[in-house]
Amino acid sequence: MRAARGFTLLEMVVVIALFAAVTALAASVVSRSLPGQQLRRAAKEVATQLRYTRARAISSGRPQVFVFDTRTRAWHGPDRHHGQVPDSVSVVATAARSEQAGDQSAVVRFFPEGAATGGRFVFRHGRAAWQVDVEWLTGEVRMTRTGSAG
Repeated sequence: MRAARGFTLLEMVVVIALFAAVTALAASVVSRSLPGQQLRRAAKEVATQLRYTRARAISSGRPQVFVFDTRTRAWHGPDRHHGQVPDSVSVVATAARSEQAGDQSAVVRFFPEGAATGGRFVFRHGRAAWQVDVEWLTGEVRMTRTGSAG
């Protein structure tokens, strides 16, 4: 007599249960890391655009401006570059008082020789934070992690 080939119902149920458990675990890990990824992405995008604004000032020989609206959390720079920080990320922006267009915006001006008016942008989600600094003398843009990872 020939043995039947295939899987038993019990084997199929065990495999499906294991698959469901692994999927639930993976979804949990991904959903917990998503806010952290949004936080880092927002800070990195603003740092990149600040560097771009500085490069445009140097290459064009004309001052260039980066504006961050703290009310709407939107930013814009030269050549119609613009974006917005996700709602899950809070932002504190500090810039030179002489450059502020109002209470709701932080403006960083870059000059053709590379210098800037300076500024600081702190992006936060929970206890984790990233800080983007613009040095006034050199115009250098630095991004550093601050806060704790929790």
